[in-house]
Amino acid sequence: MPEVSTAPSLAALYAKAVATGPARRGDRLPDTEYVRRDIAIDRDHLAEYDRVCGFGLRDELPVTYPHVLSFGLSVRLMTDPGFPFPLVGLVHVANSIHQQRPLLVTDELTQRVRLADLRPHPKGRQFDVITETEVAGEVVWREVSTYLRRGGKPADAAPAAERQADVAAVPTAKWRVPGDIGRRYAAVSGDRNPIHLHALPAKAFGFRRAIAHGMWSKARCLAAIAERLPDQCTVDVEFRKPLLLPATADFAAHPAETGWNFELRARSGKPHLLGTVR
Repeated sequence: MPEVSTAPSLAALYAKAVATGPARRGDRLPDTEYVRRDIAIDRDHLAEYDRVCGFGLRDELPVTYPHVLSFGLSVRLMTDPGFPFPLVGLVHVANSIHQQRPLLVTDELTQRVRLADLRPHPKGRQFDVITETEVAGEVVWREVSTYLRRGGKPADAAPAAERQADVAAVPTAKWRVPGDIGRRYAAVSGDRNPIHLHALPAKAFGFRRAIAHGMWSKARCLAAIAERLPDQCTVDVEFRKPLLLPATADFAAHPAETGWNFELRARSGKPHLLGTVR
């Protein structure tokens, strides 16, 4: 269980990812778990994250904020020698966060990050990045981020499950998403995947323009309903259609039997993101 005393250098890790990506092959995930202790909240960084994502300034951390604190450890795991896939090209397809109670700006955190559950997918293979955030030895925040590595259909891949009819909710807001939001979120999150920064590298991966980060979209949606989130909650999202930048998108949030449903859709009605709060 290697311990990391400071946040890894993401610039160095991305350079490593570019250099080693073409040679990566394998069928197993490394069983390494990275641990970082004594994490103090940088109030200036938190304030900038709040501004970029639309949260108000509070003593409680946004439910998505621990994701950016642990992102460097996630990237380090996915650039270690035993990781089987190139980092560039992985697709973030889903994210689930469970919060036992709100984290406070005064809390001192410990974070643990590991990889799990490499499994077939009709479009390739997928796996989870699991992050646990502790305060005084108690896990109070847990995240499962699911990534897809596209490739040849595995022989043992199960057929894709049929989705229920996707009916758009009545929009509660129309958002104009600026073309620089990918660069702004990258600056505060450290996620500088080139598909989010400029059109030219995005086109190399099949996108007409740069696309928004999925976790910015999730954070922006939760910022819109932040006052309605319970202290203890689970927030699940599925990332669907990439949000090309700049964009105009319809946001909707409505009470459900167990909490809230929310979504972000293109003007055509196709979903960028579908989420639930329980």
